[in-house]
Amino acid sequence: MAGLYFEEFEVGQLFKHSLTRTVTEMDNVLFSTLTMNPQPLHLDKEFASKTEFGQILVNSLFTLGLVIGISVGETTLGTTIANLGMTDTRFPHPVFYGDTIRVETTIISKRLSKSRGDAGIVEFEHRGINQRDEVVCLCRRSGFMKCRPA
Repeated sequence: MAGLYFEEFEVGQLFKHSLTRTVTEMDNVLFSTLTMNPQPLHLDKEFASKTEFGQILVNSLFTLGLVIGISVGETTLGTTIANLGMTDTRFPHPVFYGDTIRVETTIISKRLSKSRGDAGIVEFEHRGINQRDEVVCLCRRSGFMKCRPA
């Protein structure tokens, strides 16, 4: 599915994205090592077993990337000029190996660009939710979006 143009977004619009993803140990190990993050909570089973979580936690930046990535196909695929920023990012519950993540996106605001007549800024709120219906990631993201071609 192609992404939507600026005009096609409405404030309050809710997307319940159809794509889901089960997180694996390989996802976490590769992401953590590729990003040079040696945190034992993400990579050392023995260390993690002695924490309050009792097991390895999935790297939260992987979770953030996954949540935003799941949203792309139904919102911004091919219609984004650039991401302008992410704010209010939180991880209320941890993600563990085997958790399946689904995503909901709400359109928070939109406005035409003052410097370009062919683009606008859309603010998205993404929510990642696991199979236990726990919110594992919240993030507001501003996207610089193309307007529909004339």
